[in-house]
Amino acid sequence: MAKNFALTGASGYVAPRHLRAIKETGNRLVAALDPHDSAGQIDSYFDEAVFFTEFERFDRHIEKLRRLNKDNAVDFVSICSPNYLHDAHARFALRVEADVICEKPLVLNPWNVDALAELERESGRRIYTVLQLRVHPALVALKEKIRKEAPKTKKEICLTYVTSRGPWYQVSWKGSMERSGGLATNIGIHFFDLLMWLYGKVEHSEVHAASPFRIAGYLELKNARVNWFLSIDKRDLPPAALEKGQRTFRSITVDGEEVEFSEGFTDLHTIVYRETMAGNGFGLDQARPSIELVHGLRKAPVKLNPENAHPLLKT
Repeated sequence: MAKNFALTGASGYVAPRHLRAIKETGNRLVAALDPHDSAGQIDSYFDEAVFFTEFERFDRHIEKLRRLNKDNAVDFVSICSPNYLHDAHARFALRVEADVICEKPLVLNPWNVDALAELERESGRRIYTVLQLRVHPALVALKEKIRKEAPKTKKEICLTYVTSRGPWYQVSWKGSMERSGGLATNIGIHFFDLLMWLYGKVEHSEVHAASPFRIAGYLELKNARVNWFLSIDKRDLPPAALEKGQRTFRSITVDGEEVEFSEGFTDLHTIVYRETMAGNGFGLDQARPSIELVHGLRKAPVKLNPENAHPLLKT
């Protein structure tokens, strides 16, 4: 049976992935919210959805549907709003008796997870997040390979992610540590989640460099040692990428061998939605480790350790 969805952050960059996932899983969008009214992308998926630019009116509408029209009552709230609003919007969803599918990071701080867990218990509703790399076919296969191998020595991992952003980034909410959580949270959290999912919990962490444009460090996991480097500065792109006009470079190597997962990204949100609707979503317990890690990275002292440094910090 089709479910009714409401969506926050409808004008944002990631919203079309959620709109498509709602559509492709056979559900419908009944209401959407964004303070910015450039929301025409909704028409490609749900041209009858009611749209609001003010949260208060959106809230009133969803509450009215719940009380007066059970057929149109919202079953799920999809949250694509800026990171610092995720917690409040998840709380709103539970209050109107809806479940949640929230874009990562689910929240910015570990204590927010604790509070949401308590509200879940009180409301009987569930909060799920989008950890789409966990459903990528190539990475699922890698997870199974690791399980079968049961390695006796720790893998040597090198993570490099450069995704160029112009001056607008620092002016927007994404450039604000308080609102986005910084680079490690905003662009790195899904990679950190992936690495912990594959290689186990964090045993030791270092931050070697940190600025509004790049952050780098070292993680020791149960089964891996990880050098990591995240950047939004195009000057960090490798020459080969620049020559091809590419603005993004993504690389994960394991013991010197590249993990190839550049393809197959287009349908991952739909897979996450489908699994969530089937009762196999990623809940608070799955989201917690990466939230704890990036919160720690924000608070950690910055000190270069040449022994564990990423190659780009050595050049």
